[in-house]
Amino acid sequence: MKKQNILALALKPAMRVTKSVGIGTVLLLAAALIAIIAPSAASASSPCQGPTATRLVTGLDTGVESAKGSTVGPDGALYVTEGALGRISRVDPLTGEVTTFASGLPPAIISIGGVIDVAFIDNIADALVTLVSDPLFPSSDVDGIYRVDGPASFTVVANIGAFNLANPPPTPFVVATGLQYALQAYRGGFLVTDGHLNRVLRVTLDGEISVRMAFDNIVPTGLEVRGNTVYMAEAGAVPHLPQDGKVVSFESRSPTATEVASGAPLLVDVEFGPGNFLYALSQGDWSGGDPGSPALRNTGALVKVNGDGTFTVITEPLDRPTSLEFIGNRAYVVNLTGEIWKIDGVRCRP
Repeated sequence: MKKQNILALALKPAMRVTKSVGIGTVLLLAAALIAIIAPSAASASSPCQGPTATRLVTGLDTGVESAKGSTVGPDGALYVTEGALGRISRVDPLTGEVTTFASGLPPAIISIGGVIDVAFIDNIADALVTLVSDPLFPSSDVDGIYRVDGPASFTVVANIGAFNLANPPPTPFVVATGLQYALQAYRGGFLVTDGHLNRVLRVTLDGEISVRMAFDNIVPTGLEVRGNTVYMAEAGAVPHLPQDGKVVSFESRSPTATEVASGAPLLVDVEFGPGNFLYALSQGDWSGGDPGSPALRNTGALVKVNGDGTFTVITEPLDRPTSLEFIGNRAYVVNLTGEIWKIDGVRCRP
């Protein structure tokens, strides 16, 4: 029952005796009742203590610092890619229990690559595999999208490496097959970001591939979709300065992308989370070295996108995060060292 209804019922007997005890008594009764109700309301809602990060999982892709993608499956569990092992693992988001969902995908040849992301369409998982076949390191494997038919059975849906070889971008590149980073279900097919060839590909379930949008050297990374709008994270070109870390958006037929927010270094993912707000994942300050090198240890952050185009830091520091998911009000962050961190109290920051 609502508090105002309780108060109204309690006042009715008092109003019936106003002629004999006076209006002052009525006011005292009402004030006493409010005093009784107020503490119970305060005790019902505990004060927000701020975001807290707890390590849920360790040991994914043991010993290999390579980017790991993730998604929330139709069963509500986390699914995380392990490129070096050619494996996708299922993670219970409450207990952290890890089981093998699929294995036998092409493993990484270098420190990044292999199966790098996973997405579900109609309860069927599809895996994105990259950097396993190129003129620089030839093999019989395919860079592209693999449908998961069983625990160790796959079908190549789209050969993205072959498409990229036949359709090079106007921007400079070294690896002709590209570096595909994120796989996102979209309008009955997929969107795929290529952080090396600087474009977003549209891929149908029949394997037809087209360039959805091409960019200058902005290094597109993570993807999120809300209705017809696509949100994309940009790591920015080397040296990945904060002002080049951006979230942009585009509609299904937009010819260009629109900046949503900027100001966090080396953005690698973007997701909607608690309060229907948009959040992004910053890997942190670039460590230098060759392009593609990760950020410095413990310089990453989970940030919230503000309406004025800025970011608010929610949780820091994070150690070289690569992927972000939300289940309910809790954030899950996967990092380069094979850990998954859960973050509670995300909404405790403005």
